[in-house]
Amino acid sequence: MIRVHLDGEIREESEGSTLGSLIPGHPAGCAVAIIRPATKEQEKTQSVTVTTTAGEITLELAGREVDILEQPEAAGTLSLHWTDRYAAAFGPFPSGIRPERKPRLYDRGDLILGCGGYNPKTSYLIFSKTRHVADHGADETGGVAGRVVSGKAVLDRWATGDRVIKIEPVISWADTSRSFTTTDKNLVLEDGMLIVTRVEVTAQGYVPERITTEAAGSVEHLLVALQSGKFAVGRATSTHILDQKLVGTEVPAQFKRPRREGTVTVRTGGPSVGGVYIYRADVPSSPAHSVVGQVVHGIELVKLAKEGDLLSIHVVPPRIDLLGLPLAEAQKLAKDRGINLVIDTEGTDRIIVSQEPGTTLDVLSERSAKVTTAPFEKVIDIVLDDVRAPKSCEVFRRITGLADHDAGMMPSFFVFDDVYLFKPKIPTSVRINPENCPTGEVPAAALAITNDSRKGAGLVGARLSANREFGPTSEPFEGTNIIGRVIDTDKLKEVKERQTVYIREVKQ
Repeated sequence: MIRVHLDGEIREESEGSTLGSLIPGHPAGCAVAIIRPATKEQEKTQSVTVTTTAGEITLELAGREVDILEQPEAAGTLSLHWTDRYAAAFGPFPSGIRPERKPRLYDRGDLILGCGGYNPKTSYLIFSKTRHVADHGADETGGVAGRVVSGKAVLDRWATGDRVIKIEPVISWADTSRSFTTTDKNLVLEDGMLIVTRVEVTAQGYVPERITTEAAGSVEHLLVALQSGKFAVGRATSTHILDQKLVGTEVPAQFKRPRREGTVTVRTGGPSVGGVYIYRADVPSSPAHSVVGQVVHGIELVKLAKEGDLLSIHVVPPRIDLLGLPLAEAQKLAKDRGINLVIDTEGTDRIIVSQEPGTTLDVLSERSAKVTTAPFEKVIDIVLDDVRAPKSCEVFRRITGLADHDAGMMPSFFVFDDVYLFKPKIPTSVRINPENCPTGEVPAAALAITNDSRKGAGLVGARLSANREFGPTSEPFEGTNIIGRVIDTDKLKEVKERQTVYIREVKQ
């Protein structure tokens, strides 16, 4: 038998076992980090990873000796002894400190070596949860032995019964021939191999007991970008990896802070606006970046990821987006999440078309959401053609809300004969280049958007009958981008001018 470390757990496997047999349910195409045993001979950094029953934190040590952090076997003796709004203490254990008996100022994330009753035999590792002044029985230096650089949200989750499971030094993996990412399910496991399969992120402002909304809008962008559970590494540098799937999307600049190892940000300005960044190293804050989260597990996978890798990622909390859901399904989801749902009209045949507040953190903070519903017969299902018109479909989703939700809306502009025109609000910066322009004949029920070659660029239209001369927006073929088709043509016939039309995309 061999022993491997899988996401912090020790697993015993048969000699010759493969990666595929160890993680049979791993998402297809997602890379995992492999750190071979020999890599642990590399130079240790000044950091240690402390795994607790409530989560994982990474400490950057200040250079002073803390014997218990050098003794991995001592992890089992460290239990949460006390916690309050200011700090949490693990221990007790004996140390050689000489308490000064003087209060000191500590910042959130400070690790303090202190003692109870000024007795070094009952020493504690004390984690500062908020900026405060206190006498923690530390020595004349103040006792700050390090700081938490990753996993600060864990500090607020500790409760009675929590304990330290494992203490491990953080290794500098410079030898990429021994440390790498792979999707090869036939890779043979080796004794002592460390395998990291996923990245876990806690959103900025989210602690179950206390939710703050200073970054609610930019956090929502993060939840939308990663709701598939996959992070596509479009760029990998020495300091960060970048997911570009929502580049070009406006994001509010809300929470500017230093970008430390494991920090997650979204870019709020510049050429990659809307991109999601995860940092491999500490860099200064930037006015073009809003901090939206912190990696609490899987920093090894972040550090080893290369351009083109697809990473499995999980963000807490899960997004709360009720738009497009049948009312009964939305009520069940709200109940499961502890949310009070205020409904405009009850009914079994209704669908959610509006939600207030619109962001997950605001809903969780208020524990309530007000929703607007519409009868099913007022919601028109459509199909979009991403194969032939990917860029035009992307624009359409953005201007109707389908990019962020399962239901969108657009105002009816003009109705004549069997032509239905809609005029969603489109930013001046958006470009609609000719794409999938029809030739020969436009089929009945086609959905189209006018491109930039015509004065009415951005106008959306549907035509119930086939036509050999004009597109669904009544423009010539060269000014028409076909983006899909309308499924519910009978519902379309009921649309009146100046009416808001609700749409829902059906995936095929």
